[in-house]
Amino acid sequence: MGLLAAALDLLLPQRCAGCGDADGLVCPVCAALLGGPARVCPPRPAPPGLPRPWAVAPYTGAVRQVILAHKERGRTGLARPLGVGLAAAVLAAAGDTGCPVLLVPVPSSRASMRRRGHDPTLRIAWAAAREAAVRWGVAVSVSRALAQRRGVADQAGLTAAERAANLAGALTVRRDVRGATVIVVDDVITTGATLAEAARALRAGGARVPAAAVVAATRRYGDAPASRDLGHVP
Repeated sequence: MGLLAAALDLLLPQRCAGCGDADGLVCPVCAALLGGPARVCPPRPAPPGLPRPWAVAPYTGAVRQVILAHKERGRTGLARPLGVGLAAAVLAAAGDTGCPVLLVPVPSSRASMRRRGHDPTLRIAWAAAREAAVRWGVAVSVSRALAQRRGVADQAGLTAAERAANLAGALTVRRDVRGATVIVVDDVITTGATLAEAARALRAGGARVPAAAVVAATRRYGDAPASRDLGHVP
């Protein structure tokens, strides 16, 4: 699916993945929605252990359509504009650490990678690292340090408590992260359960995880001042 969609993107005229009206992969108006200032966007309530999450856009409208087109419809060229937004969130998150930036994307399951034909979160993490280096001159590394230890149920339709229970203990560290300062990355934050579980696994492996970065946050979450104490565990 992913390879076929990518080939069709090259061969056929494209419409903007966000609005569907303008020509091109993503039009300037929709791309601008991914370039906003990063803000702390915690869930309410925040799950225990959630690192402070930064996002650049609400998960709605054109932003939602771009993320879904990249993730579910194989429009892999969208990784770059999504990476621009993620890079801004990463750099805002890194401002809290004062350390070299190591990004660890939330891993996709093997089943979802087979269905989608690619790992969307890993792809936008790489794009964000390139963007940070080219645009801001910041060296950012990406590590596939996490893996799924067991299968989990589809998260769609689950409550925050059900998502936390579904994900508890699901991830494990597969690479040495002892002593590293890590920013966990994903495309979207919903209940925060996925990011909290990723942070738990990384901390169990000896990493410090003070922050997370995503492209978008769902509307059920409100922006919080950067100084707000979210109860995260460094």
